[in-house]
Amino acid sequence: MDRNTVTQKIVNTKVAQGMKWADIASNFEESKEWVTAACLGQMTFTKSQAAIAQKLFALTDEECAWLQIVPYKGSLECSAPSDPLIYRWYEIVNVFGPTIKELISEEFGDGIMSAIDFSMDIQRQADPKGDRVNVMLSGKFLPYKTW
Repeated sequence: MDRNTVTQKIVNTKVAQGMKWADIASNFEESKEWVTAACLGQMTFTKSQAAIAQKLFALTDEECAWLQIVPYKGSLECSAPSDPLIYRWYEIVNVFGPTIKELISEEFGDGIMSAIDFSMDIQRQADPKGDRVNVMLSGKFLPYKTW
């Protein structure tokens, strides 16, 4: 038993029951983005959150315990995924990463955008030329310190 096995059981149950991530998230009082990441093994559930997941996905006590262990984050199976949607995010970072870094540095100084003190919102944006994906990322700015 490991976290990947629990993740696969969660996904299998979601598919088998025709569940949607937004509906699953409504049980947790957290964003659909965070709950989805947690269900996919990238975040740590609290004991009470794990209990909710246990009921939703018919998990055993051992599987529920795995949800409360800090995961190895960013652990995709390969360095550049072949899934077209995920690959496009790599492409965005490769093409626009230097621009994003320059603009953040110019506005905030030398530092990083936190992926720990972070939020994300994904929405459908209607457009007459075809609906658009609107992704908002918000991370706390953390300046590098001198010592």
